[in-house]
Amino acid sequence: MIRALYTAASGMSAQQSNLDTVANNLANSATAGFRRRRLQFEDMIYQNMITPGSPQTQQTTSAGLQIGLGTRSAATEVIMTQGDYNQTSNTYDLAIQGSGFFQISRPDGTIAYTRAGNFHPTNQGVLVTTDGDPVLPSITIPSNAKDVMISQYGVVSATIPGQATPAQLGTIQLANFANPGGLQSIGGNLFLQSDASGVPITDTPGGNTGMGTLQQGYLEGSNVDVVAEFVQMILAQRAYESNSKVVHVADDMYSQINGLVR
Repeated sequence: MIRALYTAASGMSAQQSNLDTVANNLANSATAGFRRRRLQFEDMIYQNMITPGSPQTQQTTSAGLQIGLGTRSAATEVIMTQGDYNQTSNTYDLAIQGSGFFQISRPDGTIAYTRAGNFHPTNQGVLVTTDGDPVLPSITIPSNAKDVMISQYGVVSATIPGQATPAQLGTIQLANFANPGGLQSIGGNLFLQSDASGVPITDTPGGNTGMGTLQQGYLEGSNVDVVAEFVQMILAQRAYESNSKVVHVADDMYSQINGLVR
């Protein structure tokens, strides 16, 4: 019975982590470029009452008798499916149609990656995120620029008074990874490279390396399916209740055993 108590408790703890993950997904259902997480579980060690393959007779072997000791949270997988597009008609809002991430320069000098393309120019014309971190490669919009256009291939151009043709102001590059799901989330809609993600591959949008193209005046929303998350929340609740019932039953059986002594 004691073993059942600890096994069921591990299930309750795992489902609590599952519920925490669902809550975070729902909380970010309206966050631009957010990628939902899915908790993965793994079983814990087994107690071998009878080792599988041990001889029963001279001609037969045992299938074994193993008793599991519960479960635990193993990892949170980042789901990289495409989010819905929302038209904003804002000149500096960009959505990536396909794979890839915008590159962002952080204050400590490291490069972060994001799918959230809600950018704006500073008072000096530098294109930055909502937190003020500049986009890489750096793009500067002149104060007298008009009709700023960002093509699907990342070319930024604008009409400058006194010039007959639009001036090219730079080209936005995207980065991608062998395993985007292995990126490290750090908040602020940002990811960092990790050993699991591999090194970044950079290219212009729509390039030969399979980068997606850009859509000006759109933002990519969260890829959270609210209905699916509510279903997952119900499943987590029922699993938690089932494990708590095991704790109750094991405690009741243990109580009856203690009553035999009296």
